[in-house]
Amino acid sequence: MNFFRNFYLKKYSLNFYVIVFFLVFCNLSHAQTSTPEISKHPRIALVLGGGGARGAAHIGVLEVLERERIPLACVVGTSMGGLTAGAYAAGLSPAQMREQLDKADWTNLFLDAADYAQLGFRKKRVTRRFLSGTELGVTKSGYQIKPGMISGTKIKLFFNLLVGADYNARNIEDLTLPLAIVATDIGTGEKFVFKKGSLPMAMRASMSVPGFMTPVDYEGHKLVDGGLVDNLPVDVARELCNPDIIIAVNVGTTLKPAEQVSSLLTITTQMIGILAKQNVAHSVKSLTPDDIYLTPALGDFSPADFSEYSKAADIGKRSTEEQLEKLRLYSVDESTYAAWRSEKNNPPKDPVHIDQIVISPLHRQSPDYIAKHIQQKTDAVFNREQLEKDLIRIYGDGFYENVDYNIETRNAKNILHVDVQETTWSSDYFTFGFDINNEYMRDTNFDLRAAYRSTWLNKYGGEFFGTADLGSNPGVEAEFYQPLNPRQTYFIQPSYYRRSEVLDIYSNDKKIAEYDVSRNYSDLALGRNLGIYGQAKISWREYDIKSTSDVSEIDLGNFHDKFGGGLFDVFIDQRNRLHFPSRGWSGRLSYFDSKRQGYGKLSGEFNIAIPVDNFVLASRTSYTRSTYGALPFADAAYLGGFLNLSAYASSQIIADNALYTHLRAERIIGRMPLGFSGDLRLGVGLEGAKLENAYTFTTSDEWLNSAVIYLGGETPLGPAYLGIGFSQHQRFNIYMQLGAN
Repeated sequence: MNFFRNFYLKKYSLNFYVIVFFLVFCNLSHAQTSTPEISKHPRIALVLGGGGARGAAHIGVLEVLERERIPLACVVGTSMGGLTAGAYAAGLSPAQMREQLDKADWTNLFLDAADYAQLGFRKKRVTRRFLSGTELGVTKSGYQIKPGMISGTKIKLFFNLLVGADYNARNIEDLTLPLAIVATDIGTGEKFVFKKGSLPMAMRASMSVPGFMTPVDYEGHKLVDGGLVDNLPVDVARELCNPDIIIAVNVGTTLKPAEQVSSLLTITTQMIGILAKQNVAHSVKSLTPDDIYLTPALGDFSPADFSEYSKAADIGKRSTEEQLEKLRLYSVDESTYAAWRSEKNNPPKDPVHIDQIVISPLHRQSPDYIAKHIQQKTDAVFNREQLEKDLIRIYGDGFYENVDYNIETRNAKNILHVDVQETTWSSDYFTFGFDINNEYMRDTNFDLRAAYRSTWLNKYGGEFFGTADLGSNPGVEAEFYQPLNPRQTYFIQPSYYRRSEVLDIYSNDKKIAEYDVSRNYSDLALGRNLGIYGQAKISWREYDIKSTSDVSEIDLGNFHDKFGGGLFDVFIDQRNRLHFPSRGWSGRLSYFDSKRQGYGKLSGEFNIAIPVDNFVLASRTSYTRSTYGALPFADAAYLGGFLNLSAYASSQIIADNALYTHLRAERIIGRMPLGFSGDLRLGVGLEGAKLENAYTFTTSDEWLNSAVIYLGGETPLGPAYLGIGFSQHQRFNIYMQLGAN
């Protein structure tokens, strides 16, 4: 019995060990074929330098490294190199980077403001007559200007999308591929290296060109473009992952000749280029003979030409392929590389379900004001596109320096944090504007204007707004806007207006009189804000209008009218731009009734713009008439001027009842560079008007008509145009305008 028991145990024990050995051998064999032998491979660090849009060449470099199956131990970058390095470490393939950059509207990304249609009515009011970017903050310690031309809000939101921060927080320390991004501490002039913290924030900080984009505040540091101190951070790579080999890619710009350095943008670019050239030279000297130094042949490719990124990427690819013989020394087999790369992939994620929304603490504003603009709901799937629109809409009010979001997962709940940073440079500010216009049939007019806006005077958002104009049409305005609830749905608004102007009176195209007209009114209104669409209000208005003859061939007399009445006014504006819109519409309807003066006035206007390829079709129709009595001379319908019956002088036609319409076609022949809105257009238009009870002596048929040809567009100084209007009887007028009037 013992024999059989011992035999049985020995037999099956032997089989057991054979089986165990076989399984272990198979597992080891499998491990050897599926797990990368990266530990035996030279450690390679990829260093990507800064250079604005030229940095898109890094995508081409990565395409070659992936094709040749070269694994990396770490990746380091500055500025655009930091963007590419961050995206790659977050799991994006070069193909995915190209796809995202293809979708990006770079002109829009560098323009912080929302479409004009998305602005609140108060901001639209300021935009109509004052230049964006001229704000001068008023504080107890003096005056302050904005820390940059743009805040980089849309760029930061794009980075969130690029690295997947719309699914969860993307922190550098959580990435599987070691990453470092270089910025500059503008307070100390020292290098600041991100090895932890928010990935999209680090990318944004590293690209903050001083003077152009506002610095990033992080842990007591003000951070700007890393290219100022280390545009090719070789030393950072050595410290990060102790590499055996460094692949360094320099895409820095060549310095421009002195005669080509004239604007603020070119001076800033040249300054950064000088500093970058010096620190890059130091980095290049530290490279060893075994390292690989790539300088893509980008020539004069502009750092600002992001729309042509694909050309830079292709150049980067070709330049890298010139080093194939050396690069292939570090290739691994397909299975090893596939296993390494799978750890870095950015697989599709399930939509995030939002359980809670938290708005960051505010010092001046009410969180309810922010909340009313956020359409994202709790217990619902996260809608990134809508939230971005909401945040840009909030930013457009001008009360905030930055708006952003992040998603935090805590205790199995997804918390959406809406981060709103109020302006640090002031809630009270001056802003400025001007206009100069000249026409063949009138003297040149010039007006210089300034406004003072004091915002958030109380928790509901009370606001004072005052303006002063000097020049051909001097005047002052003052109003106090007081919302009646935190969401600013309803408001009261007392206001005062005073303006003087010269009004020419014509007879058959000949000026026969010149009047100095002084218009004064005080107004008390109760209104309702209609979201981003517009505003409706009812008010009582008291007028004091004086018209004094200054130059006259015949005695027309002087006028002085004082009267009051009730006013209803509703205005909706959904154009994407105030001047030369490419899409959208606006409409206004108002009615004024003065029993004391014995008249009622109905007026309305409708504008529409429709894009068709590189053309814009646009139209405007206006109508003014008395509902009873006769309109006073100073409150009648006025026609004449550019795109208002262009063959006639401004206000040449005055009538009790006037219908005007035009249809125009504009071809877009140029666009403003990054950071500026607007475009250049060549336009033609046909105009017509029908009058009843004309007050001027101008001979009129049943319908007056005009045609117009013009070159114009929106510039950083406001709308600009040069045009000629003409009609039958050899009537014509020439216009030149710069600035909003």
